[in-house]
Amino acid sequence: MELKAKHFEHNTMAVSAEQYAQHLKLYNGYVSKINQITAELEKNPDTKDANATYSRYRSLKKGETYSLDGVILHELYFQNMCKQKKVPCTKTTEMLNNSFGGFEKWRVDFTACCQAARGWCVLAYEQRTNTYRNLLQDLHDDGVVCMAYPLLVMDMYEHAYFLDYGTNKDEYIKNFLSAVDWDVVEKRIDRLR
Repeated sequence: MELKAKHFEHNTMAVSAEQYAQHLKLYNGYVSKINQITAELEKNPDTKDANATYSRYRSLKKGETYSLDGVILHELYFQNMCKQKKVPCTKTTEMLNNSFGGFEKWRVDFTACCQAARGWCVLAYEQRTNTYRNLLQDLHDDGVVCMAYPLLVMDMYEHAYFLDYGTNKDEYIKNFLSAVDWDVVEKRIDRLR
């Protein structure tokens, strides 16, 4: 099954149009790569020599997870940003109050998680413990918690902010949090019920 790249307009005050355009090129590269890997697995999976140390099959399967997560995480990230400042909606506010002791305590923890992350910071609902958590993923496929449902996704790779902010990660985080589309987060919470 071939994936089609979704179309995203520059929809955020957190980064410039140029930064956003460069980021979309990277996203399109992940879409292209997962399609290439899928096609190779469909036509010649080469399973007979599968090996946990090294094999072509292992490389394809590792690339499959990395690329597919790269597509999904970027789509969630682009979708949960907006141009105007918004405040969390009713269910989101209730969840942040119950799970983190309020928006401000959540924001402090989410910011710390972003500062510690090399790749992604994700506010997620974790189904095993029935809790909301700020999760750190250093890579697309490292730090993923199975059965965790992403509600808010922030890209912390340098490619997401370097043109605009250089090494000033803190300013990027602050501006991102001012540009969250809380309506999107609320819709993701609604899907859990």
